[in-house]
Amino acid sequence: MSPQSISPNRRIWLRFRQSRRGYWSLVIFLVLFGLSLCAELLSNDKPLVARYDGRLIFPIVSTYSEKEFGGDFDTPADYLDPFIRDQFGKPGNWAVYPPNHYRYDTLNYFAKSPNPAPPSSENWLGTDDRGRDVVARLLYGFRVSILFGIALTIIGVILGVATGAVQGYFAGRTDLLFQRFIEIWGSMPELYLLIIFSSIFDPSIGLLLVLLSLFGWMGLSDYVRADFLRNRNLEYVQAARALGLSNGQIIWRHVLPNSLTTVVTFLPFRMSAAILALTSLDFLGLGVPPSTPSLGELLAQGKNNLDAWWIALSTFAVLAITLLLLTNIGDALRNSLDVRRKS
Repeated sequence: MSPQSISPNRRIWLRFRQSRRGYWSLVIFLVLFGLSLCAELLSNDKPLVARYDGRLIFPIVSTYSEKEFGGDFDTPADYLDPFIRDQFGKPGNWAVYPPNHYRYDTLNYFAKSPNPAPPSSENWLGTDDRGRDVVARLLYGFRVSILFGIALTIIGVILGVATGAVQGYFAGRTDLLFQRFIEIWGSMPELYLLIIFSSIFDPSIGLLLVLLSLFGWMGLSDYVRADFLRNRNLEYVQAARALGLSNGQIIWRHVLPNSLTTVVTFLPFRMSAAILALTSLDFLGLGVPPSTPSLGELLAQGKNNLDAWWIALSTFAVLAITLLLLTNIGDALRNSLDVRRKS
């Protein structure tokens, strides 16, 4: 029997697996991202589940008053309060807390050290200048950065592929008009526009995503345009035209699949650029709202509190590791999609 042929996708995956650095970077990145998606279960100031006076309760999904645990005030219970903890320590009562007992916005009013506090058994990486746990801020901030990077990358890919495909396939006057438009649009001062809009509107992730998406597609558009310009004159495209296929069918079914190498290779590097852009803008105070956990905001706190070395050092380590993992993934993807390399 003749050996079974390997599909192109399988061959690409096997090439990617051969790059141990890229493969394990992908595994580590997915694990870290998966943990960040479960941040509420790993770092929270509320118990996951508890038993009190014979009742099974779930504070992580429901709000309970302090009076329900023997307190004096009809306010949401503070589960860091020693009195509440003593109540759960009584016979028959118990509570299961997350590994880290703080949320990204938790203020521990019962802390034993002034803020910012150095790393300790209570706060593994210390606290910031407002008393918020650095581990929690990093975990939630990492999730915000990755989700923002994914959203910005998806929008940039859609716009970049669409504009690059139209330019490269139709060429001629269409390409000329698009190129002049991109030159004019790209010459606009992006940072100044961000400063102007941030002074007019309340800062939000949605506003930042829209503004950065207006400019983030042009780099990919040039690469896709070049691929389409090369592929539009190849024999398989001419054969498709001879068969009577429409331009849309030729672009979608034939030219685009043969131009995806550039798009796929572009993804990790585009995500790195998006994360860096968000971090830089947050560092300058032009990014997400102050209540949102952010790596850039932590770096700004580290700059303002140089004696609290744990803030800047831990944040820089998370940012550097994230960008290193994405770079390794991008290099491995580029090598696995290179048809000139032998399997």
